Amino acid sequence: MPLTRRHFNRLIFGSFALAALPPVAARAALVEGEDWRAITPPQPTDVPGKIEVLEFFSYGCPHCGSLNPLLKQWKSTLPEDVVLRRVPITFGRQAWANLARLFYALESLEALDRLDQAVFTALHEQRVKLYTEPAILEWLGDKEIDIQSFKDAFNSFDVQTKVGRSDYLAERYQIDAVPTLAVAGRYAVLGHKAQGMPDLLAIADQLIDRARNEGAAG
Repeated sequence: MPLTRRHFNRLIFGSFALAALPPVAARAALVEGEDWRAITPPQPTDVPGKIEVLEFFSYGCPHCGSLNPLLKQWKSTLPEDVVLRRVPITFGRQAWANLARLFYALESLEALDRLDQAVFTALHEQRVKLYTEPAILEWLGDKEIDIQSFKDAFNSFDVQTKVGRSDYLAERYQIDAVPTLAVAGRYAVLGHKAQGMPDLLAIADQLIDRARNEGAAG
């Protein structure tokens, strides 16, 4: 399902409309249908013996850019039995497909950590339209990247396959908005009453505990 303005507006305005509510982290128990939903059927995960958390996102989503620094901090606090994997998806948009290819190409060149947040900044603060290969190559011109190596990766079968796999996962997990966190192939964070991005991570923490207690590691 294509990402609609309604889905984005829900993320933007939800916290303001519900500002009088107590933080999710302060509530005793999560509520299905408000804080999380079940992934039906449950999906297999890729890391045996670990609780896998997937972040479905796109560089084209400004809210993903807001979550990203918090997500990096959160990742550093995760226990050893939890692994975070980011999944760039396209919702069938060619522009977002190129952004997903950008993600995987930077990852293959070991440049993702250095340039990841810079992509969000370029798109949403500097208004650089990184939606085509020529635009991406121009932007990378002063980023200390070997352009030919990047072009080879960007157009490689491996990267194309990873993008296809990401969209397949989005379909299997029934993802209709980004950012969405999914835990152990069983639970997706909704956060309808979240007051901000940190609350989404607080919900994910509780779902990780639930998955651990249920023996849901891959």
